[in-house]
Amino acid sequence: MLAFAGNSVLGRLALENGAIDPASFSIIRLMSAAVMLYFLIAVNKPSNVRLAYGSWRSAVMLFLYVVTFSYAYVGLDTGTGALILFGSVQITMIGFNVFQGNKLSLIEQVGLLLAFSGLLVLLLPGSTQPSFLGFLLMLISGVAWGLYSVWGKGSLQPLADTAGNFLKTVPMCALLSLVLLSHYAISAEGVYLALASGALTSGVGYAIWYAVLPALSITKAAVSQLSVPIIAALGGVMFSAEHVTVQLFLASLLTLGGVCIVILKKHDIQ
Repeated sequence: MLAFAGNSVLGRLALENGAIDPASFSIIRLMSAAVMLYFLIAVNKPSNVRLAYGSWRSAVMLFLYVVTFSYAYVGLDTGTGALILFGSVQITMIGFNVFQGNKLSLIEQVGLLLAFSGLLVLLLPGSTQPSFLGFLLMLISGVAWGLYSVWGKGSLQPLADTAGNFLKTVPMCALLSLVLLSHYAISAEGVYLALASGALTSGVGYAIWYAVLPALSITKAAVSQLSVPIIAALGGVMFSAEHVTVQLFLASLLTLGGVCIVILKKHDIQ
Protein backbone atom coordinates (compact mmCIF):
# COMPACT_ATOMS: atom_id res chain seq x y z
CA MET A 1 0.00 0.00 0.00
CA LEU A 2 2.98 2.29 0.63
CA ALA A 3 4.11 1.68 -2.95
CA PHE A 4 0.65 2.41 -4.38
CA ALA A 5 0.39 5.62 -2.36
CA GLY A 6 3.99 6.40 -3.31
CA ASN A 7 2.96 6.76 -6.95
CA SER A 8 0.75 9.70 -5.98
CA VAL A 9 3.40 11.27 -3.74
CA LEU A 10 6.17 10.97 -6.35
CA GLY A 11 3.90 12.13 -9.15
CA ARG A 12 2.84 15.24 -7.28
CA LEU A 13 6.43 16.04 -6.21
CA ALA A 14 7.63 15.81 -9.80
CA LEU A 15 4.79 17.72 -11.43
CA GLU A 16 3.72 20.41 -8.96
CA ASN A 17 6.77 22.62 -9.56
CA GLY A 18 7.48 21.68 -13.16
CA ALA A 19 10.49 19.44 -12.47
CA ILE A 20 9.33 17.44 -15.49
CA ASP A 21 6.47 17.67 -17.95
CA PRO A 22 3.58 15.16 -17.61
CA ALA A 23 4.28 13.40 -20.92
CA SER A 24 7.96 12.77 -20.10
CA PHE A 25 7.04 11.63 -16.59
CA SER A 26 4.54 9.16 -18.06
CA ILE A 27 6.98 7.77 -20.62
CA ILE A 28 9.84 7.32 -18.13
CA ARG A 29 7.49 5.75 -15.59
CA LEU A 30 6.09 3.23 -18.09
CA MET A 31 9.47 2.27 -19.55
CA SER A 32 11.31 1.96 -16.24
CA ALA A 33 8.48 -0.15 -14.81
CA ALA A 34 8.66 -2.49 -17.81
CA VAL A 35 12.44 -2.89 -17.41
CA MET A 36 12.16 -3.55 -13.66
CA LEU A 37 9.33 -6.07 -14.06
CA TYR A 38 11.20 -8.01 -16.74
CA PHE A 39 14.34 -7.98 -14.60
CA LEU A 40 12.42 -9.39 -11.61
CA ILE A 41 10.83 -12.06 -13.80
CA ALA A 42 14.19 -12.98 -15.36
CA VAL A 43 15.72 -13.43 -11.90
CA ASN A 44 12.89 -15.57 -10.53
CA LYS A 45 11.31 -17.31 -13.55
CA PRO A 46 13.44 -16.93 -16.69
CA SER A 47 10.99 -19.09 -18.70
CA ASN A 48 8.34 -16.37 -18.28
CA VAL A 49 10.37 -13.70 -20.08
CA ARG A 50 8.28 -13.56 -23.25
CA LEU A 51 6.75 -10.66 -25.15
CA ALA A 52 3.46 -12.48 -25.76
CA TYR A 53 2.10 -11.87 -22.26
CA GLY A 54 -0.56 -9.25 -21.64
CA SER A 55 -3.06 -7.83 -24.13
CA TRP A 56 -3.32 -4.73 -26.27
CA ARG A 57 -6.62 -3.58 -24.78
CA SER A 58 -5.12 -3.76 -21.28
CA ALA A 59 -2.02 -1.92 -22.50
CA VAL A 60 -4.21 0.89 -23.88
CA MET A 61 -5.97 1.23 -20.51
CA LEU A 62 -2.61 1.18 -18.69
CA PHE A 63 -1.29 3.93 -20.96
CA LEU A 64 -4.45 6.01 -20.52
CA TYR A 65 -4.27 5.56 -16.74
CA VAL A 66 -0.63 6.70 -16.49
CA VAL A 67 -0.92 9.68 -18.86
CA THR A 68 -4.13 11.13 -17.39
CA PHE A 69 -2.74 10.48 -13.89
CA SER A 70 0.33 12.56 -14.73
CA TYR A 71 -1.56 15.47 -16.27
CA ALA A 72 -4.09 15.47 -13.41
CA TYR A 73 -1.36 15.86 -10.77
CA VAL A 74 -0.24 19.15 -12.28
CA GLY A 75 -3.21 20.74 -10.53
CA LEU A 76 -4.30 18.35 -7.76
CA ASP A 77 -3.00 17.91 -4.22
CA THR A 78 -1.63 14.45 -3.41
CA GLY A 79 -4.45 13.28 -1.14
CA THR A 80 -7.21 14.73 -3.31
CA GLY A 81 -5.83 13.06 -6.42
CA ALA A 82 -5.44 9.70 -4.66
CA LEU A 83 -9.00 9.85 -3.34
CA ILE A 84 -10.46 10.65 -6.78
CA LEU A 85 -8.36 7.88 -8.32
CA PHE A 86 -9.22 5.28 -5.69
CA GLY A 87 -12.91 6.18 -5.62
CA SER A 88 -13.32 6.05 -9.39
CA VAL A 89 -11.38 2.76 -9.62
CA GLN A 90 -13.61 1.07 -7.07
CA ILE A 91 -16.82 2.53 -8.50
CA THR A 92 -15.79 1.39 -12.00
CA MET A 93 -15.12 -2.15 -10.78
CA ILE A 94 -18.44 -2.25 -8.92
CA GLY A 95 -20.22 -0.85 -11.98
CA PHE A 96 -18.58 -3.47 -14.21
CA ASN A 97 -19.83 -6.14 -11.82
CA VAL A 98 -23.37 -4.77 -12.11
CA PHE A 99 -23.05 -4.59 -15.92
CA GLN A 100 -22.18 -8.30 -15.86
CA GLY A 101 -25.59 -8.98 -14.35
CA ASN A 102 -24.80 -8.99 -10.63
CA LYS A 103 -27.39 -6.94 -8.77
CA LEU A 104 -26.57 -4.74 -5.80
CA SER A 105 -28.50 -5.11 -2.56
CA LEU A 106 -30.08 -2.05 -0.95
CA ILE A 107 -27.15 -1.70 1.45
CA GLU A 108 -24.68 -1.93 -1.43
CA GLN A 109 -26.62 0.74 -3.33
CA VAL A 110 -26.44 3.01 -0.29
CA GLY A 111 -22.68 2.40 -0.08
CA LEU A 112 -22.23 3.22 -3.75
CA LEU A 113 -24.28 6.41 -3.35
CA LEU A 114 -22.10 7.46 -0.41
CA ALA A 115 -18.96 6.85 -2.47
CA PHE A 116 -20.32 9.00 -5.31
CA SER A 117 -21.31 11.69 -2.81
CA GLY A 118 -17.78 11.79 -1.42
CA LEU A 119 -16.32 12.56 -4.84
CA LEU A 120 -18.94 15.26 -5.42
CA VAL A 121 -18.05 16.88 -2.08
CA LEU A 122 -14.63 17.63 -3.56
CA LEU A 123 -16.30 19.78 -6.22
CA LEU A 124 -18.18 21.95 -3.73
CA PRO A 125 -17.07 25.60 -3.78
CA GLY A 126 -14.32 26.33 -1.28
CA SER A 127 -10.69 27.27 -0.92
CA THR A 128 -9.63 23.64 -1.44
CA GLN A 129 -11.81 22.92 -4.46
CA PRO A 130 -9.68 21.09 -7.07
CA SER A 131 -9.60 22.25 -10.68
CA PHE A 132 -12.37 20.66 -12.70
CA LEU A 133 -9.91 19.61 -15.41
CA GLY A 134 -7.68 17.90 -12.84
CA PHE A 135 -10.72 16.18 -11.33
CA LEU A 136 -11.90 15.00 -14.76
CA LEU A 137 -8.47 13.71 -15.79
CA MET A 138 -8.03 11.75 -12.56
CA LEU A 139 -11.56 10.40 -12.94
CA ILE A 140 -10.64 9.10 -16.41
CA SER A 141 -7.43 7.67 -14.95
CA GLY A 142 -9.42 5.79 -12.31
CA VAL A 143 -11.89 4.40 -14.85
CA ALA A 144 -8.99 3.23 -17.03
CA TRP A 145 -7.26 1.50 -14.09
CA GLY A 146 -10.57 -0.01 -12.99
CA LEU A 147 -11.11 -1.56 -16.44
CA TYR A 148 -7.47 -2.69 -16.52
CA SER A 149 -8.01 -4.41 -13.17
CA VAL A 150 -11.23 -6.24 -14.07
CA TRP A 151 -9.83 -7.35 -17.44
CA GLY A 152 -6.77 -8.74 -15.71
CA LYS A 153 -8.74 -10.58 -13.05
CA GLY A 154 -8.07 -14.30 -13.16
CA SER A 155 -4.73 -13.99 -14.94
CA LEU A 156 -2.64 -17.12 -14.46
CA GLN A 157 0.60 -15.13 -14.78
CA PRO A 158 -0.29 -11.70 -13.35
CA LEU A 159 3.28 -10.40 -13.04
CA ALA A 160 4.25 -11.56 -16.53
CA ASP A 161 1.03 -10.13 -17.98
CA THR A 162 1.68 -6.82 -16.21
CA ALA A 163 5.20 -6.69 -17.63
CA GLY A 164 3.83 -7.49 -21.09
CA ASN A 165 1.23 -4.75 -20.81
CA PHE A 166 3.87 -2.20 -19.82
CA LEU A 167 6.05 -3.25 -22.75
CA LYS A 168 3.12 -2.94 -25.16
CA THR A 169 2.84 0.74 -24.28
CA VAL A 170 6.18 1.43 -26.03
CA PRO A 171 4.63 2.40 -29.41
CA MET A 172 2.08 4.57 -27.61
CA CYS A 173 4.88 6.31 -25.72
CA ALA A 174 6.74 6.85 -29.00
CA LEU A 175 3.65 8.46 -30.53
CA LEU A 176 3.14 10.64 -27.46
CA SER A 177 6.75 11.81 -27.57
CA LEU A 178 6.40 12.80 -31.23
CA VAL A 179 3.14 14.68 -30.67
CA LEU A 180 4.49 16.60 -27.67
CA LEU A 181 8.08 17.00 -28.85
CA SER A 182 8.04 20.78 -28.44
CA HIS A 183 6.63 20.67 -24.90
CA TYR A 184 9.45 18.85 -23.12
CA ALA A 185 10.60 20.22 -19.76
CA ILE A 186 12.99 17.83 -18.04
CA SER A 187 15.30 18.25 -15.05
CA ALA A 188 17.46 15.69 -13.26
CA GLU A 189 15.13 15.79 -10.25
CA GLY A 190 12.11 15.11 -12.45
CA VAL A 191 13.81 12.16 -14.13
CA TYR A 192 14.82 10.64 -10.77
CA LEU A 193 11.26 10.94 -9.46
CA ALA A 194 9.82 9.40 -12.64
CA LEU A 195 12.32 6.53 -12.45
CA ALA A 196 11.42 5.94 -8.80
CA SER A 197 7.72 5.96 -9.65
CA GLY A 198 8.25 3.49 -12.49
CA ALA A 199 10.92 1.11 -11.24
CA LEU A 200 10.17 1.17 -7.50
CA THR A 201 6.58 2.09 -6.64
CA SER A 202 5.19 0.60 -9.86
CA GLY A 203 7.58 -2.22 -10.80
CA VAL A 204 8.70 -3.47 -7.37
CA GLY A 205 5.37 -2.43 -5.83
CA TYR A 206 3.34 -4.59 -8.21
CA ALA A 207 5.78 -7.50 -7.74
CA ILE A 208 5.30 -7.36 -3.96
CA TRP A 209 1.52 -7.05 -4.33
CA TYR A 210 1.25 -10.12 -6.57
CA ALA A 211 3.55 -12.06 -4.22
CA VAL A 212 1.38 -11.46 -1.14
CA LEU A 213 -1.99 -11.53 -2.91
CA PRO A 214 -2.39 -15.35 -2.78
CA ALA A 215 -2.14 -15.18 1.03
CA LEU A 216 -4.96 -12.61 1.29
CA SER A 217 -8.68 -13.18 1.01
CA ILE A 218 -10.46 -11.11 -1.66
CA THR A 219 -12.03 -9.00 1.08
CA LYS A 220 -8.74 -8.36 2.90
CA ALA A 221 -7.08 -7.42 -0.38
CA ALA A 222 -9.88 -4.99 -1.23
CA VAL A 223 -10.21 -3.45 2.23
CA SER A 224 -6.43 -3.02 2.57
CA GLN A 225 -6.54 -0.67 -0.40
CA LEU A 226 -8.77 1.69 1.57
CA SER A 227 -5.58 2.87 3.26
CA VAL A 228 -3.99 4.13 0.02
CA PRO A 229 -5.63 7.60 -0.16
CA ILE A 230 -4.95 8.12 3.55
CA ILE A 231 -1.26 7.21 3.20
CA ALA A 232 -1.01 9.41 0.11
CA ALA A 233 -2.56 12.36 1.95
CA LEU A 234 -0.06 11.93 4.80
CA GLY A 235 2.73 11.77 2.23
CA GLY A 236 1.48 15.04 0.76
CA VAL A 237 1.63 16.63 4.21
CA MET A 238 5.17 15.36 4.83
CA PHE A 239 6.78 15.97 1.45
CA SER A 240 4.72 18.70 -0.24
CA ALA A 241 3.61 20.75 2.79
CA GLU A 242 -0.04 20.13 1.92
CA HIS A 243 -2.92 20.32 4.38
CA VAL A 244 -5.67 17.81 5.18
CA THR A 245 -8.76 20.02 4.99
CA VAL A 246 -12.23 19.43 6.40
CA GLN A 247 -13.51 19.11 2.84
CA LEU A 248 -10.98 16.37 2.00
CA PHE A 249 -11.65 14.62 5.33
CA LEU A 250 -15.42 14.57 4.71
CA ALA A 251 -14.97 13.42 1.11
CA SER A 252 -12.63 10.63 2.26
CA LEU A 253 -15.05 9.54 4.96
CA LEU A 254 -17.94 9.28 2.50
CA THR A 255 -16.00 7.68 -0.35
CA LEU A 256 -13.95 5.19 1.66
CA GLY A 257 -16.87 4.41 3.95
CA GLY A 258 -19.20 3.82 1.02
CA VAL A 259 -16.76 1.53 -0.76
CA CYS A 260 -16.09 -0.36 2.47
CA ILE A 261 -19.83 -0.98 2.91
CA VAL A 262 -20.07 -2.45 -0.59
CA ILE A 263 -16.98 -4.64 -0.13
CA LEU A 264 -17.99 -6.02 3.26
CA LYS A 265 -21.59 -6.62 2.24
CA LYS A 266 -20.53 -8.26 -1.01
CA HIS A 267 -18.43 -10.81 0.84
CA ASP A 268 -20.96 -11.30 3.63
CA ILE A 269 -18.78 -10.00 6.45
CA GLN A 270 -20.90 -8.45 9.16
